[in-house]
This record gives sequence, structure tokens and C-alpha cells, in this order.
Amino acid sequence: MAKRRAAVIGGGPAGSTFGTLIKRYRPDMEVVILEREKFPREHVGESQLPMVNAVMQEMGVWEKVEAAGFPIKTGVTYRWGQTDDLWDFELVPAHIFKEEPRPAKYEGHRVLTTFNVERAIYDKILLDHAAELGCDVREETRVKEVLHEGDSVTGLKLESGEIIEADYYIDASGHTGILRRAMGVETEIPTNLQNVAFWDYWDNAEWPIAVGVGATRVQILSIDYGWLWFIPVGENKTSIGLVMPAVHYKKLGKKPEEIYREAIENDKRVGPLIKNAKSRGEFNTTKDWSFLSKRLHGENWFLCGESAGFADPLLAAGLTLTHHAARHLAYTVVALERGKLEREWLLNHYQDTQVKRMMQHIRFADFWYKGNGLFTDLKEFTTEIAKDAGLEMSADEAFRWLGTGGFLNDTHVVAGVAEFNIGAIKLMSQMFCGDVATWAVGENNYFKLNLEGAEEEDIPLMNEGRITREPCYTRDGKILPKTGVFEHLINLISTEHRIPQIRIGLGKIAQQMQYATFDSSMDYLLELLEFLVQEGWVTASLKKGIPVIPYRTPDESPNVHPNRDEKIPEMREQVDAAKEEELGRTASMNKWS
Repeated sequence: MAKRRAAVIGGGPAGSTFGTLIKRYRPDMEVVILEREKFPREHVGESQLPMVNAVMQEMGVWEKVEAAGFPIKTGVTYRWGQTDDLWDFELVPAHIFKEEPRPAKYEGHRVLTTFNVERAIYDKILLDHAAELGCDVREETRVKEVLHEGDSVTGLKLESGEIIEADYYIDASGHTGILRRAMGVETEIPTNLQNVAFWDYWDNAEWPIAVGVGATRVQILSIDYGWLWFIPVGENKTSIGLVMPAVHYKKLGKKPEEIYREAIENDKRVGPLIKNAKSRGEFNTTKDWSFLSKRLHGENWFLCGESAGFADPLLAAGLTLTHHAARHLAYTVVALERGKLEREWLLNHYQDTQVKRMMQHIRFADFWYKGNGLFTDLKEFTTEIAKDAGLEMSADEAFRWLGTGGFLNDTHVVAGVAEFNIGAIKLMSQMFCGDVATWAVGENNYFKLNLEGAEEEDIPLMNEGRITREPCYTRDGKILPKTGVFEHLINLISTEHRIPQIRIGLGKIAQQMQYATFDSSMDYLLELLEFLVQEGWVTASLKKGIPVIPYRTPDESPNVHPNRDEKIPEMREQVDAAKEEELGRTASMNKWS
């Protein structure tokens, strides 16, 4: 009997992640990866988010990536909005970051931080790893034609004339979307953003901050007409880019490289950093990259990674979305091969999850651009975001909703969106918009579970190569799991409605959790309760005779605060017992982001 086979178009992170996990969990299955170029090859999109780490560990490639010595990303320094002030979002605060000999293991601070990668090297590591695990990797192999009958692919015709036949066909070809185009899949641009980007690589640019040895923060810096990125991807190599609205670029009437040079050389933060640096002369441009495919699968084919859609690069989500989509697809194909779960159920969840994640990043990027003043009418714009969540609101209502952490349905596990938890979202909204972010858990005193109109369903839970059913409530596209900590919250709110008793109950749950500190556990549980209120699973009201227990967004937190680089040496000297408590709070924010 012939072996089952998956044919993958594209050897980038999507293709190599999919292939690697198929060979890990279904080693008897053949995987052929068809890559038109010869690796290594340059590619933009270097900055990662911590959620990628777990996928690399599952792939068995963490040690190889770590051994490459890429800069460790400990956070991001922003200059945003209508001010020159700098503020930091730190994955681990610089003054407590634990420096370790490299290569280091996937543990401790290395779980919470991530990498800035030189894609030529990174992508080759992943592709070579897939080959080592048994994938048939064919570089410099171009797919000339996608053969199909109706909605079923029958083969991939190569330039050599060879026809590759398979049971599953995966389009991991990025923006090119070879299979997507062949199958007539339409795309949409669900955003008003029409941007262009220019970038180059620089040798010997100075790092704005060194966090120990080999670690630093990315710089995201707004300017009058756009923003700059500054991403060290190697000890002596830095990616520097400029993003701006396409309409402004046309108005300038200048060559892209001239606009780029003026922007980075005149910027008061980037200019000094490249004073002694030299451009590699690898100037690149792109435009209008935010899009979504209207469907992600057919009878025997799937779109994965950037062929399915992509969000504006502002939040550095590209590699995260790609790795997790490829992981989800590998689990889906393995489950289809086992034949114990319904095909439609699996496919619908794959599509719904990926579309929702990409859409959330696109909308959140829209909000950031509004906060930067590149566009006007921020309050009016939030009504569009609210409509996407099925809510009809006035501009003022929508603005308040966004300020309290709106659109929080990115995942059924995390109380947040776009890799930011609720606390971080509220703090950023407060910093961008000026209004003090409110908390339902701090302004109300009576809470009731609201399951009216909800249906009981199962959603897929992926672990160790298997998809299992997780019971949940669903309503209007929103999900409330009935397991884990959510189950404890449901049981608590079903019996206790007054906030003093609820907080006592939360304290009992917190004592059973594995967080570093009791306070960090309580903060997480209160954020989950806030999430349930925002999603409509819990109603919050104010009743007489019951005390209100205030809970507010601080002006800053250990992870989100005004830039304090000049104080870091002093802060390191003052680190004492409080260090462990702050580290616990850091773990709380990032473990669930």
C-alpha cells in the first residue's frame, strides 16, 4: 500500500514547521517540500514574539536556533503618538534579566523572551531540520502549474515536467499564494491602512541598549508621517525600516531610497545609532501587505502562513501567526489521518481560528496607527471595530469599550488579544488615548453568570500531536471553556455574586495555582473575570449595601513603563528580595500572552 503523502509549496517557516511536526507525529507519512529558491536567502520579518518559543521546542529545533546566537529580544522601546517620550514594553525587565552562557536551555527567562532572527540563517535552520527528520526537501524547484479538477488538486507540475501527486496539498508559498491563486480563492483587505515599507540592512549599527550580553530591545519609533523599525538581527547586522501611508509617499514625489535615508539619518534616536554604520545596499520595498483569504481549505488542500493572510508588521506578529498556523494544520492533518474526529469540525476550527487571529492583529494595528495620529477620528473608527465584534455602539461607547479591553476573543485560553493580556491592553490604551482605562471588576460589586442563548459544544485542544475535545459554551462566535481555571470561575460565579465573597473565592483558587506569587495569581484571575464581563458571559452591576473593591490600571507597570535605560545600572544594584516578586508578575503577564 502506497504511503500517504503531503506536498508543500514553500520551504519557509510555515512549510518547514508543518513538515517537521508531521514527521514527528506521523513519521510513516511522506512530506515533500518544494522550494523555488536556494537557501539561505534573505527575507524580511525578523522580530519574534515569545509564543514562537514553545513551537520551536515542540519541533525539536530550539537548541539549533539558540546555538545560532541571534540577539535575544527582551522587549520593545516605543516612541508613539504625539510625544517624543520613550516607553518600554519589557518581556523581562532589563534590571532583573538573568544572563546565561549561550547556548541556553528553554527554561527560566528564555521562555519569556524571544529572538530577533536573521531570516536567511533562521529559515535555513528550520528547513534543514525538516529534512533531517525525513522530509523530502527540494530546493530550486519551482511549481509551474497546479493541476486540479473542481475544488480538488490532482497534482503539482514542476518546471522539469515532473508531476507531484499527494493526498494533501499545502500552500506555504507566502504572498505569492501559488495554490491560492490557482484555486481562485478571493482575498480581502479588511483595513483602511494602505502602507508602503522601505528597508535595508546595516553593519556595525550601535545597539540602543545592551541587556547583558547578546540581548536588547527592538525600537519602534513614530515619526510625523509613519514609523521606523530598528531590529538587531546579529552581533553586527541590523534591519532598519520605514513604514508610511502610500498616499503620503506619492505626495512626496521622491525616490523611495531618498525618503528612507532622510527619515533614518534625521531621526534623533536612529541617526546617532548609524553614525558609524554602513548600509549593505540591499534596499527593498513592499506595499499593501495586510489581507485575508476568504477560505483556507478545499477538498484536499490548505492555505498556511502568509498565503492565507497577513497583518501589518507593527506588532511583529508575522512569524508567530505563521508558526502557530502551521502547527495547527499539522495537528489537523494528523487527526484527519487517524479518522476518529469529524472532518468538517476539524477544518472549520482551523479556518475560524486562523482568520480570527489575523483579523485581531489587523484591527489592533489599526488602533495603534490611530493612536499615532496618522489618521483622524479615533472614536469614530472604534465603532467599526465594535461592529466586527457584533456590537452596535455610538462613537463614545465604542471608545470606552476599547479602553476597557474590547475585542478580547482572540483565543479561548488567553484573556487578551494580539499577544497582549488585558492589563497591558488597558495600559496602552490609557497611554495612547489619555483617558483612564476602567475595570468592571473595580467599579461594580454584583456579578452573575449569563449563559442565555449559549450552546454547549466541543472545541479542539491540541497537545502532544493529538487533538481532543474540550467542552465549552459558544455564543455569537465567542467561546467560554468549561475546563481548567474557567471551570473554577464558572462554578464560583454560579454560587457567589457579591465581590467581597468572589474575591475570597478567587483567593482559594489562587492558592492552588502554580504561579510564582499569590498576587500574580490573583491579578490573572481578576483579568479573567474582567474578560468574562467584556465577553458578556458575566453581567456586572452596582447594588446598594455591597462594598466596591477598587481595581485600576496603574500609570505604569513592571513591564510597561516610561523608558528608564539610564537608571538600569542603579536598579540592578538595588535588586533584592523584591526581585523575585517582580519576576513572578512578569511570568504572569507573559505566560498567558
